[in-house]
Amino acid sequence: MTMMNIANNLQGMGVSPGIAIGRACVIRQAQAGITGETLADEAAVAGEIAHFHDAVGRSIRELRVLMAGAETAVADILEVQVELLQDPMWEGEVLSKIEADKKNAGDAVLEVTRALMNTFGSMEDEYLRARAADIEDIGKRVMRHLRNENGGMAGGGAMPVGGGGRGSEGDGANAVDDSDTILVATDLSPSDLIALDISRVVGFATRAGGKTSHASIVARLRGIAAVAGCGEGLDAIADGDMMVLDGTTGILLVNPAPEVVEQYVEKRKEQLATTRFLQSLKSKEAITTDGTAVHLSANIGSIEDMEQALEYGAQGVGLLRTELLFMQSNSLPTEEEQFIFYKNILVRAAGRPVTIRTLDIGGDKALPYLPLPKEDNPFLGYRAIRISLDRKDLFLVQLKAILRASVFGECRILLPMIGSVQELRQAKTLMAEAKEELTRQQLPYDADIRTGIMIEVPSAAIMADQLAKEADFFSIGTNDLCQYTLAVDRMNEKIKALYNPFHPAVLRLIRSVIEQGFLHHIPVEMCGELAGDPEATLLLLGMGLRDFSMNAPSIPVVKNIILQTNMTVARAVCTKEMNNIV
Repeated sequence: MTMMNIANNLQGMGVSPGIAIGRACVIRQAQAGITGETLADEAAVAGEIAHFHDAVGRSIRELRVLMAGAETAVADILEVQVELLQDPMWEGEVLSKIEADKKNAGDAVLEVTRALMNTFGSMEDEYLRARAADIEDIGKRVMRHLRNENGGMAGGGAMPVGGGGRGSEGDGANAVDDSDTILVATDLSPSDLIALDISRVVGFATRAGGKTSHASIVARLRGIAAVAGCGEGLDAIADGDMMVLDGTTGILLVNPAPEVVEQYVEKRKEQLATTRFLQSLKSKEAITTDGTAVHLSANIGSIEDMEQALEYGAQGVGLLRTELLFMQSNSLPTEEEQFIFYKNILVRAAGRPVTIRTLDIGGDKALPYLPLPKEDNPFLGYRAIRISLDRKDLFLVQLKAILRASVFGECRILLPMIGSVQELRQAKTLMAEAKEELTRQQLPYDADIRTGIMIEVPSAAIMADQLAKEADFFSIGTNDLCQYTLAVDRMNEKIKALYNPFHPAVLRLIRSVIEQGFLHHIPVEMCGELAGDPEATLLLLGMGLRDFSMNAPSIPVVKNIILQTNMTVARAVCTKEMNNIV
């Protein structure tokens, strides 16, 4: 064991709940570099192409082996990586660099991988930004095989092995087990986590990553406490350092005082009891003590997200982001590819309602095969429904795919960034056209499918009384509604403190939208981050909101609040908050 570092406190992002107490195992991952070596002749080019194809083939076989022993949701994560390895665009770009630029296979893979990582990593949407980890993971895997290295994690750091239960899952022993391990790394790929013997791993801390990274999803599935985004401070941690990690608050303590460790041992006991209690609520309906039923759904983007949503007791899908399917494709997904994707989600939902949002790209979300014009202000520009109404060919393909899938479950269509009645009418006209085409082709669909709109543009919130006459339901997207109402870029470090969903102007708009939905007899749900904020639950209930959609882990927390309150209390909270506006 190395000499302990001095005590240090770090703040990251809690990505998998739980308190972990153990010794650090630092994973030093080797960083591959561009060699700059060029190929001498066509024979060398042919050899590198064969070498590349062999590495890809071995990578796919390796992933298949991991998938065979993994739980369904984890296997789905790895299947995405297999699809990426088989992506003709990715393969074509690598081969082009080998053939045209005379680069060796390793350099070609690194350059293409890094370019794609930059594309995804620069996006504002956390879910899509996290997909850069998949690109990095397959790049590393192929590179290992190009270099004839063994599988598993690259770099040093002894891999934790051993038996016994994990300290974070027991009944809260009074003593800390020194054999419990917390992995420390720049980042951890999902396949690395799957391949590890984690019998003594109680947590992990990473310099990069976020809540929606696949590694974080795997950690939650396996009950491992995790903190991501710890930054450069993580570099000072050495093997053997005592660590306390709180996967809920994102706090990471390095070499804390013994009395602090004991405090966290007690806190871990309490947290485990709370976790078990929340898990017991999975099958309970969210009904207030005076009988008001509330519908709690999940926001998802993939089939593995659907699995996680069901684990947390989601009553359906309030928001299926379709852009990830497009982002992971090398060209526009065909109607058949989209149909299969939507169908699989609906089948897995097993009769629970699924709301599918049409393509929401633009702003920070670009498609490499669909160049968008450079704009000075892309978040106020050519994006979301504006693209769909301009590119009717793309929109019709997506609408037809969703309609075809609608016969496999309870399906609804959600239109993003609607700002006027005219836009809604244009979209409904194209919907009718899609239905007519399917009728001519004698393909079944739900003729009565409901079409709703996102209320995320202030003009839509202000005109909710008119839009309610033509929409089947509203879904309030608080993230953009807040951003546009307050003119605050929430990703801008200098002003992000001004981003406040509890701002009086935002709350007035939300309440007005809910009231207009009630007056016009259409459902109103909320799918923005505010829906999953426990501090907002009573306020939103008091406003009249009955349909909440959120990230799956927030469901039991919000449900517990609902089960313990009544509408008299909720209305009082709402009245007090709204009176504070004036």
